[in-house]
Amino acid sequence: MGPGFLALPTVAGRTHVLDRGLAPDAVAGVLELTGEHIDVWKFGWGIAYLDRGLDRKLWLLREHEVISCLGGTLLEIAWSQGKSEECLAWAERAGLDAVEVSRGVVEMDLDDKRELIKRACQAFTVFAETGRKDAGTAVEAGEWREEIAEDLAAGAAWVITEGRESGTVGIYDGSGRPRQDIVEAAVDAAGIERVMFEAPRMAQQAWLINRFGPAVNLANIAPDDVLPLATLRRGLRADTAALSLR
Repeated sequence: MGPGFLALPTVAGRTHVLDRGLAPDAVAGVLELTGEHIDVWKFGWGIAYLDRGLDRKLWLLREHEVISCLGGTLLEIAWSQGKSEECLAWAERAGLDAVEVSRGVVEMDLDDKRELIKRACQAFTVFAETGRKDAGTAVEAGEWREEIAEDLAAGAAWVITEGRESGTVGIYDGSGRPRQDIVEAAVDAAGIERVMFEAPRMAQQAWLINRFGPAVNLANIAPDDVLPLATLRRGLRADTAALSLR
């Protein structure tokens, strides 16, 4: 990868991409150019439910060995209507590899979330998201630790910290700055290897890389930002150049 004449950091961190409704041909182009840098492809919120190109996109993801993941909001809505079993059965028939289990939109207590994770684990890799999508709902660091511990005990493979596509909720304040107490609480509860930080903004990606190193797992990355993120991880951009300067 690359000409090979530079000494750069070895990167093992996962990159989780957010699909906001790309056409299959566009997905093919993204995977051809940057597939080696992508580990998880999430169909945001309820995109998969309406996406006529879903079957082809899932085939492309399998060809590139990228994990396909159902967005958590769709499962939340299904759960609120008493249709979580139908949603999971449909996702399994469609061929999705993973599901996100969250409670960012609906009122769901931890016991119900734990049971939903256990059920989803029967057929999928589970990404359990912590945090609320409403910026007006404050969740303290201790609550993050408790929820993450519950999610992992229920069988979640990964923890995702809420940030949304805006990067202004969850682990970020309204201006997009990281809430360090929440970030540290997530790492304390799960370990850095099992946490995926939603980081849609370049400044957030750079902050997390500088804080935890190039192997930090980053989520909700826009398809067009995959290659720029790869340069951040390798110290090929001013914001993280200290990683590669000698």
